[in-house]
Amino acid sequence: MAAGSGRGEQGRREGADAQAVGYWKANRRLQLTLLSVWAVFGFLLSILLANPLNEIVIGGFPLGFWFAQQGSIVVFVILIFIYAVTMDRVDHEYGVQEEELGAARRRLERRAQRRTTGETPLGPEEGDAR
Repeated sequence: MAAGSGRGEQGRREGADAQAVGYWKANRRLQLTLLSVWAVFGFLLSILLANPLNEIVIGGFPLGFWFAQQGSIVVFVILIFIYAVTMDRVDHEYGVQEEELGAARRRLERRAQRRTTGETPLGPEEGDAR
């Protein structure tokens, strides 16, 4: 073994550790932000501010009722989508993205092109059944 190889390995490990800390810090920050938004909609608007919001009527229903019954669920689904899209960007930023998703996207694009043009750009894909 070379004399300096231990230090190089330690430097790479420290760099990977710093990258992992940064990745999880970004993940936690996003989670806390989205949970805070959900808490505002699910708790504050639908419970604590229900009476003032009930003075506003939309579609025949008081706004406080709408937030309590539908709003927090709709906001939760939107936050899930935002989390998925944002974490995909964070994964790419830190180089931990899932490569299989790219292969699945390419397969879908090939199938769509095959349907529209009738030709395959790169030949048949493994596992593609007609």
